Amino acid sequence: MKTVIRNGHILDTATMKMGEAQTVTIEDGVIVEVGGTPGTGADHDIDAKGGFVLPGLIDAHVHFRLATLDFSKLASWTEVEYGIAMTRLARETLARGFTTVRDIGGDVSGLMRAIRTGAIPGPRIFHAGRMLSQTGGHADAEGGPRPVPTCACEMRHTAFGIVADGVEAVRKAARHNLRDGVDFIKIHVSGGVATPSDPLDSIQYTPEEIRTVVQEAEHRHTYVAAHAYSPQSISMAVENGVHTIEHGNLLDADAAAKMAKANAVLVPTLVTYIAMQEVGKQLGLPQTNIDKNKVVADAGIASLEIAKAAGVTMGFGTDLIGETQGMQNREFTIRAQALTPADILHAMYVVNPQIMRLEGKAGVIAPGAAGDIVIANANPLDDINVLADPAKNFTHILQAGSPVSR
Repeated sequence: MKTVIRNGHILDTATMKMGEAQTVTIEDGVIVEVGGTPGTGADHDIDAKGGFVLPGLIDAHVHFRLATLDFSKLASWTEVEYGIAMTRLARETLARGFTTVRDIGGDVSGLMRAIRTGAIPGPRIFHAGRMLSQTGGHADAEGGPRPVPTCACEMRHTAFGIVADGVEAVRKAARHNLRDGVDFIKIHVSGGVATPSDPLDSIQYTPEEIRTVVQEAEHRHTYVAAHAYSPQSISMAVENGVHTIEHGNLLDADAAAKMAKANAVLVPTLVTYIAMQEVGKQLGLPQTNIDKNKVVADAGIASLEIAKAAGVTMGFGTDLIGETQGMQNREFTIRAQALTPADILHAMYVVNPQIMRLEGKAGVIAPGAAGDIVIANANPLDDINVLADPAKNFTHILQAGSPVSR
């Protein structure tokens, strides 16, 4: 299949400059030429009409398995019900222009297979599989009292995570995930908003446990991502080899300096806290969670400013749950309170492909890259809010050269 896009200004994501109008030629899902004369015989011949041709959008922190904010449903749904809900979320994500995502917690292997085989539409997914958590940690998602374990090495799991305590248990959990083919490993080193039982400022796991997971990941030539809010948990994680810090809302200057020194990447996810403020209560989010959410929401913009001042590399994520995932594109507007359009686009188009091991394949319009394209009617370098309203501002979305139904 051949697709030709004519008369579009092409974003150079290496320099963050918008070029003159050119032609992009895509064959069999891959960009084969930028500029030049494409000839005839295209299956799809698109006139961009002076619009702005961008690579497909990339989100480095999504959760398709967290398919609703109603946690009672998360605990009781069958796999069929999960499949229906995740299919809808994947289809809608693609229709917002996000052609590549990093799913950072939960079993999405069936969803990935369905997308890969063409059974359903959805983005390319780079995944962590089940998250690792200590007992009582942020991914210890089973409610109510639990029997006392018969040994320290006993592990539990759900479709969301593996509860593992101690060096040998976390080693086993990491190896199990890697055996299952995950792209990287996700751990939790601080409390979180979405779980009621772990205080937000709690520090989870120990340096020894973290180093063990990092070692196992490195042996498979990949890395560890860590959910972390507090400066103490962030510092502990990066000092023991964690590569990406997810969220980081309570970051301070000292922790930011340690991140920069370690070449660690911060993936902020500010829109999820706004979403939970706006609709969490009516969707059944408990008051305990709402109270914790306010703490991290209030600190979000400052964390971007602290990270930028320290020279911390930042990616682009959203972390929206279930019914709130339709707010995904609002992350662009929120970040604009602290960052320039070029900063935000660099995070999405340059840093995200690096942490997904997709350099040259995603985030760039060049020969050899995937034919994932968004055509906008205005230049996001002038106003990043162009990307915040895809229904209004995107004239075309292409995945592997094929138009996406919206």
